[in-house]
Amino acid sequence: MSGADTGAAVLAHARHELRTPLNHIIGYSEMLLEEVDDATAPDMTEALISVHRDARELVGRINEFLSPASVAAASRGLTAGLAELSPALAPLTADLKSLRDAATRTADDAVLPDIEKIEAAAAHLVALVHDGIVVPEATGAPATDGAVGTAASPAPAAAYDAILVVDDNPSNRELLARRLARQGYEVATAGSGEEALAALAARAVDLVLLDVVMPGLNGYDVLQRLKADENLRDIPVLMISALDEMESVVRCIELGAEDYLPKPFDAVLLRARVGACLEKKRLRNLQRRHARELAEWNRLLEQRVEEQVGQMEKLGRLKRFFSPQLAELIVTGGAEDPLRSHRREIVVVFLDLRGFTAFAESAEPEELMAVLREYHAEMGHLILAHEGTLERFTGDGMMIFFNDPVVVPNASERAIRMAVAMRDRVKELAARWEKLGYELDMGVGIAQGYATIGAIGFEGRWDYGAIGTVTNLAARLCGEAKGGQILVSRRVAGSAEAFVDAEPVGALTLKGFARPVHAALVAGLKPATS
Repeated sequence: MSGADTGAAVLAHARHELRTPLNHIIGYSEMLLEEVDDATAPDMTEALISVHRDARELVGRINEFLSPASVAAASRGLTAGLAELSPALAPLTADLKSLRDAATRTADDAVLPDIEKIEAAAAHLVALVHDGIVVPEATGAPATDGAVGTAASPAPAAAYDAILVVDDNPSNRELLARRLARQGYEVATAGSGEEALAALAARAVDLVLLDVVMPGLNGYDVLQRLKADENLRDIPVLMISALDEMESVVRCIELGAEDYLPKPFDAVLLRARVGACLEKKRLRNLQRRHARELAEWNRLLEQRVEEQVGQMEKLGRLKRFFSPQLAELIVTGGAEDPLRSHRREIVVVFLDLRGFTAFAESAEPEELMAVLREYHAEMGHLILAHEGTLERFTGDGMMIFFNDPVVVPNASERAIRMAVAMRDRVKELAARWEKLGYELDMGVGIAQGYATIGAIGFEGRWDYGAIGTVTNLAARLCGEAKGGQILVSRRVAGSAEAFVDAEPVGALTLKGFARPVHAALVAGLKPATS
């Protein structure tokens, strides 16, 4: 270190030492001014104002007499600067005597402890000026080559602002703690860098007020350790020191401090900078919370998209068997899993084209496929319109049932109305087919009863089917029906007599049934009654 650097460091140390007691005088006098009633103790108020003014003027004198520029210009040293400062102590000494006299007259014991602290700080200041300041052998910036460690993770943050004040000087700690407590903050204190790290490991704080010059771990060391710990680095740090060099300020900011406040501090400026630091922390916390919420929303959105894709795939498979309305109801949970085997009463409709076998033998394949496409499209539209479940196509034949997978009211009525609509539509198609030379018509059989229903097939190729006597009966009735006829079982006819004109056809002998089966022929629908 050069001679000039050494001289500057000595002066910086001297300014720090002198400002410390002045900071106490200013701080305690300001708090007493806030507490003392002007009306009942005007003499004490006047004396406190004078003491506060004297201390502020002394800070200015220190900056003037002990600045590197003025000493270098006058070729003076630290001793000469202190000698010039000595006469400026007289007004403070006199005003302190007036303050003591005013306190004695007021007889207010509550103010005496703070007045005694002001007197002690003044006595320490006089001793420094008159007896000289001890300059450490290695004067300069505090060491920063200590190991950078990691403190323990903080506990969850409180719902209010908690501040940790770190200063090796007890009066400095008390002044800051009292000032901040008056502003509504919860305040904890630490007398060293080591105590500060231990305090941060034990509890969460929202702001650290950190002195720079301390024995052991100094402020720079503590700041480095905080910023090296991922659990603590987001706690804002406000550096407070009597060191006034720009180099010290820059260094603190570079190490990650939020701000720097010189001693003796101004109460209004302290409030403003503490508030600004805490507001920045709140904004950062809010930003992180929003980031976490956004990440969670994205995760939920991705999950929901995956679920919806799965539902769409399932919906696509279900639409092979069910109407779109029923398929969507199943996917959204409005119906039980239809592929699981279950037993239910259903109404089964079988239909096929009369004359189709002869037509298939004589027609070209292209003609055959054209007829089937048109026939399937028209019948499919009516199946969906009546919310039927298509079990399968078998060339010109179709099997549809109602009341599964979702229970519907009036299943037999839906089945008959669909069958009548199909017969009417096929009649229109047959008239056009006849012009092309195709002799085709449709027969329908309808039965009602219980069946076992569920997935039929193997992995990779599943169909939805119903098995039971009711399906066989509907198929046999369809086989008996002539072109344009709709044959229904006696049970279906009985449940639909209110809206259907049906004529009994007597007992039919059907393949697979030991006893004759009674059936009815649907002529049409009865006119709606108002």
